[in-house]
Amino acid sequence: MKKPGLMSRLRVLAHDTRGVAAVEFAFLAPILILFYFSMVEFCQGYMALKRTGHVASMVADLVSRTDAVTKQQVNEVLDIGDLIMTPFSTTTLQQRVSSVTRVNATTYRVDWSVGRGSNAMKAKLPVADAKIPSDLLAAGESVIVAEAVYDYVSPFDRVVPYGTKFVRMAYLRPRTIEVVACSNC
Repeated sequence: MKKPGLMSRLRVLAHDTRGVAAVEFAFLAPILILFYFSMVEFCQGYMALKRTGHVASMVADLVSRTDAVTKQQVNEVLDIGDLIMTPFSTTTLQQRVSSVTRVNATTYRVDWSVGRGSNAMKAKLPVADAKIPSDLLAAGESVIVAEAVYDYVSPFDRVVPYGTKFVRMAYLRPRTIEVVACSNC
């Protein structure tokens, strides 16, 4: 009996479709897995961004509802930021809440600031950093400015080591008084 030749073996192999699905899967699986983990990472980052915004708006809302606060009360309000950021780590969360008054058409004054996190956030808010919209206040009116800064670190940082800083600010006018007073601030 004669052995089949090289050409006949190649012809048989060319028409053999067994295993095509396995080869296609081997090409597509890494791409699909990468796409899946990329979407998970995007969703986690977006959720952290939204929670950072919620921290700023909630702190501004709670402070703007009062007529006067103490530094201790403001620190208790800032504790809410840790709860809002759950399940994310709060070790990189920085917050500051300030009261800014418009003195005249071109001048603003920071009445008080309370912050936590870095030394920059613990310092009094510089007027230039308040970024108050020019049409927000009339002379003598004030606004509560709440800032939240969160350094987001990917849960996949061993594979893709990077971090993103989310910065959010919220502006709310006091509800019942022109300027919220803060004692010991």
